[in-house]
Amino acid sequence: MKYFLVISLSLLVCLSNCKIEIEEVDEFEEFEELPRTDADLKTKEEPSPVADKAESEITVEDDDEFEHFNDEEEFEGFDTERLHVEDKDPKITIASVPVPFPIKWSNYIMESLLIVGIVTYFINFFYGRSKNAQLADIWFKTHKSLLEDNFSLVGDDGKIEIENSGLIKETESTYTLWCSGRTCCEGMLVELKFIKRQDLASMLNQFLRPAKDEVHIKVDMNKEDMDTFVFCVASKKTAARCSKEMADLSVFCPERKPGANYGLMDSFSVHSELGEVSSTILDAKTVNYINKYTDVIDCLHFSDRYSGLKLTDETTVPTKLPAVKKVLMFTFTIPTDKYADPQEAISSIYPLMSFVFQCMERIKRLRISKEAKIKAEKNRLRVEEAFLKTTHAARAEAAAARKEEKKRLEKERILKEDPEKQRKWEEKEMKRQQRKKAPRMKQLKVKSM
Repeated sequence: MKYFLVISLSLLVCLSNCKIEIEEVDEFEEFEELPRTDADLKTKEEPSPVADKAESEITVEDDDEFEHFNDEEEFEGFDTERLHVEDKDPKITIASVPVPFPIKWSNYIMESLLIVGIVTYFINFFYGRSKNAQLADIWFKTHKSLLEDNFSLVGDDGKIEIENSGLIKETESTYTLWCSGRTCCEGMLVELKFIKRQDLASMLNQFLRPAKDEVHIKVDMNKEDMDTFVFCVASKKTAARCSKEMADLSVFCPERKPGANYGLMDSFSVHSELGEVSSTILDAKTVNYINKYTDVIDCLHFSDRYSGLKLTDETTVPTKLPAVKKVLMFTFTIPTDKYADPQEAISSIYPLMSFVFQCMERIKRLRISKEAKIKAEKNRLRVEEAFLKTTHAARAEAAAARKEEKKRLEKERILKEDPEKQRKWEEKEMKRQQRKKAPRMKQLKVKSM
């Protein structure tokens, strides 16, 4: 019995010590380091039976430290239902995407036509530009030797310095060439006007209104090497247009005569101020030459009163006669539509350049009779008088404007110099105005007896 009491007391002491130790360990459990090895981890995962028995005797109070937030009397107006709703995951709605259908090119007709049009335009532009450049180069190479034999300078107009004398490209369809250094003329301007092959709209317009490649030659004659007359031979269509647009033809020879009167083909018309000039220029040799090249000769225009196109703007009245020149103008067409090879088309009009030089020499030697000279001078005097009558009002208005401008400048000058001079000028101007308004009276002189 005595030993039993001793053993019981010993067990109670041991249990009390273990309980105290377990409570101390639980109190500082959150600061315990994590196990670093597998053995420690295994030891931690398998607690001892004594520890389990101690934990079962420990009571832990589960206090919520945020419990006061749920107190409805503490926070008034707090929506707890909305808080719980927001905690839920948002609902994701997946839209149904239709299955793509195959591409229908019929829906892109306009876009396809636009792309085709742009591509066609650029192809036509580069092709037309190269075609015109090729024709210009062939023309210059074909006529270069003939031009150099008749002129000392070919391809130099004296206005700009160019390294290689030759054609000057004005536009994609226009090329010019200036030649000088020859007797009886100041110079010759050659202008190559090709079809606007680089322009797609112009090429489409060819089906409605066909055009041709043309060579325009303008020779500026010396004043002493050309007599007084106006003369023109052209195709009927060109002659009708020139008689309306050219100032010299519309004034000095408005009447058109059929070319058959002079032995020409029916497709030509003749404008001539003097009858003897027509018979002198259109001799048998010239008529045969023109009839031979009927398809390529479009116009021959010789005039000592050439001033360009007639003024069509009625609002602008000129106050002086326009400047005139003595010129010989030739217009030839290049038959590119009849020849597949451009070289053959250019070669077919090569003799026409020699014809130009022959006309220059003939006009230089041509001298009209005394009666024709008097008639031509009367025509020019009549035109000048008619011009002065029609422009009298315009010239008077221009003179008055110049006078008023002169007075305004004088007044400004006086105002800047001295106020005293200004006062005297105003008094002088006032007296002049009074004398101008006063009635005029004739003064009679009586002889004394």
